[in-house]
Amino acid sequence: MDLLHPKIVHFPIALAVLIPVLAAVVWAAWRRELLPRRAWWLVVGAQLFLVASGFIAMRSGESDEERAERVVPESAIEVHEEAAKVFMAGAFVVLLLAGGTLLLKKERAAQTVAAVSALGMLGVLGLGYRVGQAGGALVYEHGAASAVSKAGSAAMPAAEAGEGRGGKHDDDDDDD
Repeated sequence: MDLLHPKIVHFPIALAVLIPVLAAVVWAAWRRELLPRRAWWLVVGAQLFLVASGFIAMRSGESDEERAERVVPESAIEVHEEAAKVFMAGAFVVLLLAGGTLLLKKERAAQTVAAVSALGMLGVLGLGYRVGQAGGALVYEHGAASAVSKAGSAAMPAAEAGEGRGGKHDDDDDDD
């Protein structure tokens, strides 16, 4: 069985990249009266999808964690997990802020809060970068991908299998 987490994690990260652009476009069009205030629902909906997909990614990471710990140091997993928690907290706060925009009566106040939430979305992008960087370290520095072999069973870490960086056994020198 393949790990579910790597298949899901790209949704919230991709949304963290796209949502600030969407928010800026919708906000600018709303401010210029090219779009009505209700167009901001697109931004709130996208942010809600980011939070939901991030929650699913975190849950799948928790269920895949035990298999990954067979080959990855627990401390590296904890760095990734903590970054994900901060990312999710930031994404949720920004969702509340963006949603609150729609509850305000005064147009100018709503546009100001929308602009602040759009800036917050840029902050969420930065937090998402940290999560992705820590996740990439798990895969590329610590060999998390080797937690599952092609047959779907747990694999040995490369160091225990006697493999060097090139995928060859260290004692297989071609210098003969």
